[in-house]
Amino acid sequence: MRDGHRLEPASDGLGKGTVYAAWERFVRGEDDVRGVRPEVAISWHRCREQYRVDPYLNEAPVAVMEVDHAPEHDVVFVELGFRAALIAHEVGNAGGIVTVTDATGRILGEWGDQATRAIAAECNLAPWYCWAESAVGTNGMGTALEAHAPVLVRGAEHWCQALHDWTCAGVAVRDVVTKEPIAVLNISCWRSPLPVAVGGWLMNAATKTHCALRTRARDAGAALVAAYNHARARSSAPLTAVDTAGKVVIADDTTSVLLGVPASTPAVDPTVRWNPGLPQLIGAARYASKQAARNPDWVGSTQIFTHLADEPTSISIRPVFLCGHLVGHLVSFGTSEGEQLPQAERPAQPRVQPRRVVATRDNRMVLLRLSEVSFAESEGNDVWLATDQGSLRAASPGLDKLDSELAGAGFLRVHRRYVVNLSRIREVERRAKGELFLIMDGQMNKVVPVSRRNAPAVRRALDI
Repeated sequence: MRDGHRLEPASDGLGKGTVYAAWERFVRGEDDVRGVRPEVAISWHRCREQYRVDPYLNEAPVAVMEVDHAPEHDVVFVELGFRAALIAHEVGNAGGIVTVTDATGRILGEWGDQATRAIAAECNLAPWYCWAESAVGTNGMGTALEAHAPVLVRGAEHWCQALHDWTCAGVAVRDVVTKEPIAVLNISCWRSPLPVAVGGWLMNAATKTHCALRTRARDAGAALVAAYNHARARSSAPLTAVDTAGKVVIADDTTSVLLGVPASTPAVDPTVRWNPGLPQLIGAARYASKQAARNPDWVGSTQIFTHLADEPTSISIRPVFLCGHLVGHLVSFGTSEGEQLPQAERPAQPRVQPRRVVATRDNRMVLLRLSEVSFAESEGNDVWLATDQGSLRAASPGLDKLDSELAGAGFLRVHRRYVVNLSRIREVERRAKGELFLIMDGQMNKVVPVSRRNAPAVRRALDI
């Protein structure tokens, strides 16, 4: 794995050095962030431009009391609380504290050194207070909710000056289907370094919690396939099953062409499901998920644009449950049943495609034209772009998100680790066992593999 998301710091934090000088300039409105790690600089930019957090705020605000979340989130909270309790003694001996927050940044529990907890209480680093980035700026908990990797925030890297004596490390546990954050486990120390083992503690806790979520997601995928097979036996309408994020779990011959995915190939595991590259379908599925969570009997319909069609197609959406838990939807094409989705959920025209891809180089953000990007490759938690300027790390947190952003803009997912620019494919190689490989245009003539699942979509896209 490359260095991008390791917890070892790449910049000074506790003293009034390079980072503090950059912080002073940035809060004055300047954009010079020399010496600041890219992930911290991007967080500062959100704090100043998007959230407009006061950098001289002295304490965190009280959290919103009415928080709506799915039942499985409670399981994650309990699991992380258990993990926090296991390391609380060692963290406390190092003068630190452990916290667990929910997806809104609300601290649910705190363990560790009593003296440090008393100091933490002065800035409301305690249960019932909100530590989202939008509330108190760059910090271990709030920034972990924004990132897709472990986060380290040292001293002056914190957005609020009142937190410059703290060092924090946090990791978010995310829903394996929607990729939305569920909770954060965070370790903080005041005027002292974090324990050496902090990275291992955090990753072990997150990995064990993710295992349970992934098992449940596989069960949900199997339930969707079973519901699909049952519905197929009762109706001749073209049908597909999607999860709560709008990814395709299984599709019949007709809908596979409309969605650009393999036909009759179940994708039970959430890591191998297909992004159809249709923002309207994804938006409709997410809207349906919200409605079905409130009303299990909800059924809706709308119209969407599909691949290979100039006119919108009518679809009906019916939720699927497993043990009372929403796991996805059956989508019938060419039918119109139930409540019509609001106009905002079914735009008349396809979305405007992105004109730039954002990458990072050292302490700068690089804006790339789409034509400059040959392909994107996932490597652990990072996404690397093969560009005319060499290999650059993408600002997008995860290949799935980048795939969604570039869907319909001439890019195609060809493998679980690769998204390619179709216009930069120079050759297609077919090997002895029928495997496809793409030789990409560029200085390195990089060879990109095509997975069997994605081969039909590649053939259609290239008309071969």
